[in-house]
Amino acid sequence: MTATAGCPGGHGVPPRSARTAPVHPTPAWAVARKSLLLPAFWLVALLMAVGAARTVLLIRHAVAEFPVATITALALFAVYAVPFWLFVAALDYLEREPPLLLATAFGWGGLVATTISAPGSTAIQNMLAKAYSPGFAAAWGSAIAGPTVEEVVKTLGIVAIVLVARAQINSVLDGVIYGSLVGLGFQVVEDVVYAVNAVAAAGRGDDVGPVVATFFVRGFLAGLWSHTLFSALAGAGVASVLVRTDRTVRFRIGVAVACFLGAWACHFVWNSPLLAVEVGDNGYALIAVLLAKGIPPMLAILLLVRTARHREADYYTQQLAALDDLAIATPAELRVLSMGHMRANARRYAYARVGVLGRRAVRRLQRAQARLALELSRAPATHESAAVSHWRDEVLLQRGRLRALGHPEAVTLDDRRGSMRRRMLILTISLLLLAAACTALSF
Repeated sequence: MTATAGCPGGHGVPPRSARTAPVHPTPAWAVARKSLLLPAFWLVALLMAVGAARTVLLIRHAVAEFPVATITALALFAVYAVPFWLFVAALDYLEREPPLLLATAFGWGGLVATTISAPGSTAIQNMLAKAYSPGFAAAWGSAIAGPTVEEVVKTLGIVAIVLVARAQINSVLDGVIYGSLVGLGFQVVEDVVYAVNAVAAAGRGDDVGPVVATFFVRGFLAGLWSHTLFSALAGAGVASVLVRTDRTVRFRIGVAVACFLGAWACHFVWNSPLLAVEVGDNGYALIAVLLAKGIPPMLAILLLVRTARHREADYYTQQLAALDDLAIATPAELRVLSMGHMRANARRYAYARVGVLGRRAVRRLQRAQARLALELSRAPATHESAAVSHWRDEVLLQRGRLRALGHPEAVTLDDRRGSMRRRMLILTISLLLLAAACTALSF
């Protein structure tokens, strides 16, 4: 089919998905209970159980010694994880990942990777001290041992997801999502441990001050471009091996190795003593160093995520475009459906025109269109299945509701990424967090 203007890949140009990024839809038979038959599932379950037991013992000891500080750290970083989780899980709007697999990825990072990495990193640092000098190990041990052990173990978590549910990895974006959640789990548990260690090092008893300082430094300043992004890059490489079947095996392995080395290098620079500033010396200088080390890899990985999202969106919106049915999706709606900020703008536009009912109907229409596109991709030959019929009916139902409200099309007049009010709110919150971090670092 030749794409039409207004659709992804319009003006006769093939969509990006057709040119560069194959997507392999998850087959309908891929259900969670089939994983119970795989030895890999039980191995992952065993490793997570052992990791959970060791983590509980660690936390119980911390609670016994510093109850208020430990509980505060657990609460702060648990709340901190929620928006990150929601953001990562929402990246793949058109084909959402199973919650159980998302939880497995998070659990591997928090329970398995952390408990393995701690003794592994210590062993490498001891080897560096013996092979070179204690001073070298103190300065560069974290930069060498950290990424060498942690990135390997976290990447094994992504591989574990592949072994347990291979059919769920159908695009590079899926690898990014599972990698991000492995990294997020690792980051949250590691930050809790660092917070408790900071309390012990401060020598002021059960004091929450070091916990708050750790929360701002490792949570907001370091967390925005730490383990979550490193593992996202490694996950993209693992997914490339699986889905880029249009390339040679050598090329796919090369991409995976390059992504892993990129994650290792980002982690190395982050942990290295380059541009080092001690906490307490100068809060503003520390923030500047963290930004200088963190922003370049963050921008590179966000560009990767953006490209992967758009390519996958092109693939699924083409499924709807092939129907050539304006009651299912208009060309303008296909463009809106392919971009997250435009979906949000369309809901706000409906709310401005016809109120809460319009916003709700647009949200439901978008969700139904996405599910219909997914089911069409699973049955491309006949476009007939019970699931296709169900979601086609749901699209038509929501279309009817919109028409009854006098708002027949889920589109927007504003292509910008959010309103000026929202931008100013984000900027204000960011400045407040930076100010709070500087205040916390001054103690």
